[in-house]
Amino acid sequence: MIQIFSSDNFQTICNHLSKKDKHLKSIITQHGYPPMWTRKQGFETLILTILEQQVSLAAAFAAFKKLKSRIGRVTPEKILAMSNEELRECYFTRQKQGYAKNLAEAFANKTLPWKKFPEMNDDEVRTHLTSIKGIGNWTADVYLMHALQRTDLFPLGDIALVNSLKETKQLHPHISKEEMPEIAEPWRPYRTIAAMILWHAYIKKRNIKIEA
Repeated sequence: MIQIFSSDNFQTICNHLSKKDKHLKSIITQHGYPPMWTRKQGFETLILTILEQQVSLAAAFAAFKKLKSRIGRVTPEKILAMSNEELRECYFTRQKQGYAKNLAEAFANKTLPWKKFPEMNDDEVRTHLTSIKGIGNWTADVYLMHALQRTDLFPLGDIALVNSLKETKQLHPHISKEEMPEIAEPWRPYRTIAAMILWHAYIKKRNIKIEA
């Protein structure tokens, strides 16, 4: 069964997690509920997520804003029409130029069945997305979380999430990533919302400003 979160159940799930975990409860007590971070399904969101790979959110948004100011609505056709130099002027690295073009081709050729993703389970969506060069598990998980609003993702490829988990749970700085899924296990089937609570703590602690 596919489970999603929405404005109807988001805070209820936060409350459920608070009852199960004193550390998550302390974050909500101190900082309030996390924002319900969601994005539209489709190509534009995937391009933004590619830009977010291994850089700060501020750097990714700067690139995305530059792209939108240049071409308006971000579509596969427009990306395919851009030269590598034009993409570079929008702060796409050489690798991400290739990733964006790969994704655009998959959309243009209709080889990525993204409109059917809401009917697919998480693993099926991940398999389709990661078949495109440049989209790994982190990008697929972020899309599942924010665009498809699936409730049970915990992307350990996310540095901010890992650091917030270490801080919140006072873990050893060099704890292995293999040990971390066990810590998140009690949060099933709502690990996405637990991750959002942890991101919320990370952002508030560092006074990071998030653009919409």
